Amino acid sequence: MKLIDRYIAREIMLPFAVVLLILVGLFASFSSARLLAGAITETLGIAALAKLVFLKTVIALEVLIPIALYISVIIGLGRLNKDHELNVMRASGISGERIVLMVLIVAIPIGILSGTLSSYVRPWAYGESYLLDAQAEADLNTNRFQAGRFYGSEKTGRIVYVRSKDEIDRQMHNIFHFIKKPDSSEIVFAKQAKQIQPTADEPRPHILLTDGMVYQLSNAVSVDDRIQFEKMIYYIDNDYVMNYRRKAAATRTLWESDQSRDIAELQWRISRPLGTILLALIAVTFIRSTPRQDKTERTYLLAALVFAAYYNLSGLAKTWVEQGVVASIPGVWWLDALMLSALGIYALIIRNNWKKRQPA
Repeated sequence: MKLIDRYIAREIMLPFAVVLLILVGLFASFSSARLLAGAITETLGIAALAKLVFLKTVIALEVLIPIALYISVIIGLGRLNKDHELNVMRASGISGERIVLMVLIVAIPIGILSGTLSSYVRPWAYGESYLLDAQAEADLNTNRFQAGRFYGSEKTGRIVYVRSKDEIDRQMHNIFHFIKKPDSSEIVFAKQAKQIQPTADEPRPHILLTDGMVYQLSNAVSVDDRIQFEKMIYYIDNDYVMNYRRKAAATRTLWESDQSRDIAELQWRISRPLGTILLALIAVTFIRSTPRQDKTERTYLLAALVFAAYYNLSGLAKTWVEQGVVASIPGVWWLDALMLSALGIYALIIRNNWKKRQPA
């Protein structure tokens, strides 16, 4: 690699490393604050909290890496343009195509890294983080409950109230539990309840309720059911696992599936390298041909709007494939094809304008 090529690559890689570290730090701080606000440490402890923050940060890298590359290309080439160095390079025979090629040389390995994280590391991180999430955010986790307070979950439609609690053995007294289902509701009253920790014989977390009553309220019939019990085991709902099964599934498993949601998830993972490279090329278009045309604030604002539009459209493309609105072909690829076409047209326009400026 020639000196000028190394110089351009360095001007991109240095901001990339700095911006990525800042984004990772901000995301980890935000995740830590959110988990601490949810009293996760009361259930799992500091070590598990740190692991959960690490896993969530790993999951977010597939988005943070393209953002960092996108910003670094704008910052790096923008500085070269502002200091007239791009004009000097062009006067020395360094064409715009060569500068774009250097951006690609930097972007392609980063795109491959982003794709590897999305296809292999991200599913593992989702699986591991779910295990901690399920343990920490279980709706009937007695370790989190305090006496005299209502606990509700919009995710599962539960409401739990505990009148008193023995802090020594974590046993609860006078429990009210309500859960709203699509076609029915259930109310449980119990004098005592205690969470039983998972074992090798029974890995599912569950609650042992004693001396209580169950009211099952159905929308389909006029007579409701009432069941009195001395002891009842209540297993913690496992729906959360099903919601995340697809994100935690191995890429090979998704490849063999014919379900639209699995296809959408697979195409999303495969499209990450191309999306990363496309964003780097889009960032090049924000570099003006002359420093006098540079409007830093306006450029950054427009760049942010373009990035937001691209990622929102990416999510929309994935949703359309999941819902069957768009077939597996073109799948999520129509957006990338559209962006490539737009970049190609823009490159032709710039090339023609440049030729018109040259003397005959």
